[in-house]
Amino acid sequence: MIQLLAFYLFATITVLSGVFCVTARNPVHSVMWLILAFFNAAGLMVLVGAEFIAMLLIIVYVGAVAVLFLFVVMMLNIDFVELRSGFARYLPVGLVLVAVLASEIVIAEGAWSAGGLLNARIAPTPETIPNIQALGILIYTRYLYIFEGAGLVLLVALIGAIVLTHRKRGDVRQQNVKRQNMRRPEDATVNMTPPVGQGVEL
Repeated sequence: MIQLLAFYLFATITVLSGVFCVTARNPVHSVMWLILAFFNAAGLMVLVGAEFIAMLLIIVYVGAVAVLFLFVVMMLNIDFVELRSGFARYLPVGLVLVAVLASEIVIAEGAWSAGGLLNARIAPTPETIPNIQALGILIYTRYLYIFEGAGLVLLVALIGAIVLTHRKRGDVRQQNVKRQNMRRPEDATVNMTPPVGQGVEL
């Protein structure tokens, strides 16, 4: 009974948070509703026994993605009037995408309920092994090369972001580390003894 009440509580808050996230006029409020939806989705994952996915939702999505969105939205000077002006123009495309995604969800649910080959491909999880441990065993044995390949892709993306950030630009003053290390202390500071009531001339 408690599990059923918790499920309906988390599910209701998740759906309402998603609706408010889409319909909110202020982008900051949208991000806050998104964070609330992530937290309640993590609660749903805990109820079904997927603790690893619940921790990913909180640590990765709430702790990194949603907070990053929040800081980007708050720091950028975005003209929201201009963004809303193109809403009617892209509305048909958005409705088509919504219809496609909804049909895919219905087809996937029907295929899952039909059983057959889908149920045969599910990796069996022993009851004596926790969910996170079973997932780790599966990743580091059967899917080890795929997991390492995903890590290499992320590493290349990280190196590319660093290279693009540290590229030489003419409008930025570069740091000369060698010149800073060779500077003598007496050249860096000057002792001044100004009279009382008189400022220092630079």
